[in-house]
Amino acid sequence: MFSLLRKVRLSLLEQKSFGRYALYAVGEVLLIVIGILAALWIDTWNQERQEMKREQFYLSGLKAEFQVSLAKLDTLIAVNRGSYRTAEELLRRIPEAESAEQEAEISRMLIQALSYELAYNPNNSLLGELISSGRLETLSDSRLRHHLTSWASFVESVHRQERNLRSERERTTELLRTGEGSVRSILVYSGEMSLEPGRGGRAGLHSNLPLLKSRAFENNLLLFLLTARDTETVHYAPLRDEIETILGLIDSGLD
Repeated sequence: MFSLLRKVRLSLLEQKSFGRYALYAVGEVLLIVIGILAALWIDTWNQERQEMKREQFYLSGLKAEFQVSLAKLDTLIAVNRGSYRTAEELLRRIPEAESAEQEAEISRMLIQALSYELAYNPNNSLLGELISSGRLETLSDSRLRHHLTSWASFVESVHRQERNLRSERERTTELLRTGEGSVRSILVYSGEMSLEPGRGGRAGLHSNLPLLKSRAFENNLLLFLLTARDTETVHYAPLRDEIETILGLIDSGLD
C-alpha cells in the first residue's frame, strides 16, 4: 500500500503536475487520519468489549455470593422464629405446669428456645475485593454501586442486634445456673443427658418449676422474646429486602 502511494507521488513529481500533487497530498493525509481514527476506534471498541466482559464476570460472581447470603439469612430467620415462638409457648405453659411430665416438656422447649446462637455471616469476598481495589466502578449501574457500598452498614446493624439478642439469651439462661435452678434437671428431662444410677430416677431431680414461675425468669424470657421478634422484623426482614433488591439489579445487568 505504501509502496504504491510512493510510486504515485514520484510519478506526479516527475510530471511536474503540482496541482494534482497537492490534491494527492491532501488525500494521503486524509487517508492517514482515517487510518489513525479507525485504529483508535478499534482499540476503544476492544477496551469497551473487555470492560463489558469484566463487568459480566463480576456480576455473575456477585449474584452467586448474594444468593448464598440470602440462603444463610433465610436459615437464620427460620431458627430465630422457631426460638421466639417456642418462648411464646413457654410463657403460656409455665404458669399451669405442675407435673413432672409437664416440666419435661417445658425443659425440651427451653432447649429449643435458648440454645441457638445467631450470627449472620454473608459471603462477601468478591464484594470486598471490588471495594478495596476500586474496581466497583467497573459496574455501570450507579444504583447497584450505591446499594453495594451501603451493604456493610446493613450487616453491621444486624450484628449489633444479634449481640443484643445474645445478651438477652445469656441473662435468661443465667437464672438457671443459680442455686435455685438445676441445669442437670433440664438436660435429663429434655433427653440431652441420661439419668445416673442411684439418683432415685426423676423423683430425685430438683424441680425448676418454682424458678420458671418466678417474675424474674418471666421478665427475662419476655425481653428475650421481644428482642428476638425485633431481630426478625426490624433487622432480618429489611436486610432480606436489600438482598432481593441487589439481586434484581444484578439480574438486570446480566446478559
